[in-house]
Amino acid sequence: MLKELLRPEINDLIQANNWRELKEVLSMWPAPDIADLIKDLENKEFFILFRLLSRELAAEVFSELDYDSQARLLDEIGDENVLKIVASLSPDDRTEFFEELPGRITQTILNRLPPDVRKESLQLLGYPDNSVGRRMTPDYVAIKPGWTVKNAIASIRKNAKKAETVNIVYVTDKNSKLIDEVSLSSLVIASPVSKIESLMDEKVISISASAHEEEAARIMKRYDLIVLPVVDSDNILLGVITIDDVIDVIDMAVSEDLQKTASVMPFETQYSSANYMTLFKKRIVWLIFFGVGGFFAGSIISFFEDTLGKFVALAFFIPALIGTGGNTAIQSSTLIIRAIALEDVSPGKWLAVMKKEILVGVLLGAVLSAVLFAMSYLWMENLLMSAVIGCSVIFITLWANILGSMLPLILTKFRLDPAVVSSPMLTTVIDVTGLMIYFIIAGIILKTAL
Repeated sequence: MLKELLRPEINDLIQANNWRELKEVLSMWPAPDIADLIKDLENKEFFILFRLLSRELAAEVFSELDYDSQARLLDEIGDENVLKIVASLSPDDRTEFFEELPGRITQTILNRLPPDVRKESLQLLGYPDNSVGRRMTPDYVAIKPGWTVKNAIASIRKNAKKAETVNIVYVTDKNSKLIDEVSLSSLVIASPVSKIESLMDEKVISISASAHEEEAARIMKRYDLIVLPVVDSDNILLGVITIDDVIDVIDMAVSEDLQKTASVMPFETQYSSANYMTLFKKRIVWLIFFGVGGFFAGSIISFFEDTLGKFVALAFFIPALIGTGGNTAIQSSTLIIRAIALEDVSPGKWLAVMKKEILVGVLLGAVLSAVLFAMSYLWMENLLMSAVIGCSVIFITLWANILGSMLPLILTKFRLDPAVVSSPMLTTVIDVTGLMIYFIIAGIILKTAL
């Protein structure tokens, strides 16, 4: 990384108090690399380097810092500088910053912002959490259908600096309703006297401000968009959401799904920023659930203690059988959860999914049954015991495959996150039910030996 290559040079300049040259060096760095550099510095150096940045670059770097580094910085630089930084942030970055602050502090800062910035911030904060409205920026370029290309380009030049992007400009009517979009390239190659309406095809794709931000990511991925217009219920253009915002959404969604897959309650801050109490609270609930699940598994074994007492060897195969069931369920659920995320599968297709997974489960069970039957017979040299193992594997694998594929669809049907059924939670359920299947089959087959 750039910061690692130039870190020695930066350290030398800091030690020499050569702030002028340091300012020149930092001005050539990308904002994300500056953020990575300064957040690891001591308070004094952290504060000094940030103050060396131009106002515009400081706002970019501030938006790249994690919340703890932002708070650390704001504690040092005073109210007036805080207001300047906040006012300089892009609307979407400013909204994200406000979301992290305690309500009292947010209100204090909002009240001291310039009226136009305060109005804009309050409007964005009025949308639901995780909505497109919270992510959008109202800085876009709009043109009218009756304008000439020459007039449109002149307007773009005038408004380009404050716009999030000018690669795409939007065509709106006199009431600001979205009609279409036109690429900058098509304007450049068109005749200056051509009307904007002659370049329109009215196939613009938009999204509601109240839609979930992950819906914006899905739409932009599906249609290969770099910017997506945001409208209200009357199709009035409110703002745009850009690809960099969507990448942040995807990163957050992936992190959240991974946390849920590991049965950790999602937390939005980075791991390094989370204190030990936060990590404890996010993990303890599911661990209690798994501990209780373990007691249920133990009660199943206790219920069949007579069978287990007469055939102690049954205990030897519990880890292999339950592990096989758990792994099968995880495979199945992971495939279905990903298919749901890609909109390849929906709850309405449950029957087709079940038919497929039954066939797969039977094939998997048959192969695993043959392998474990052979291994158990070579080890124990007991045909009845090997038959118990072989039959149990088939039924446990089939059951695990069905459960792993159906639970995500059921949860999705009820608008719940299917990621919560993955991994530990699913294996806990399979542990309990798998033991029941195992001991029931053992009781049926081995009673002939009693």
